Amino acid sequence: VQLVESGGGLVQPGGSLRLSCAASGFTFSSYAMSWYRQAPGKERELVATITSAGGSTNYVDSMKGRFTISRDNAKNTVYLQMNSLTPEDTAVYYCNLLRFGRRYWGQGTQVTVSS
Repeated sequence: VQLVESGGGLVQPGGSLRLSCAASGFTFSSYAMSWYRQAPGKERELVATITSAGGSTNYVDSMKGRFTISRDNAKNTVYLQMNSLTPEDTAVYYCNLLRFGRRYWGQGTQVTVSS
């Protein structure tokens, strides 16, 4: 299993970013996928989850209406569109797979929201 995140960077408050996670080594279309994030000095937290076919999504309340998780099973990629970013969204964002009781993580992509 390999998960490779990309798309992070420095953005001003109120700005947007789109993160991508390219997956390989497993049947991507058979598994739900999630995004997590970890801010400096804080525990890693769930951001959003999408079902295997993309028909259902769930978000942490603080991200509802600002973040959108989606996937393209033909490209084995899951996305996180982030809008109206605030400095509190600064964190390393991780793609996550739960498969056969084991969690797999990518290396993460840094998102910094600052003026």
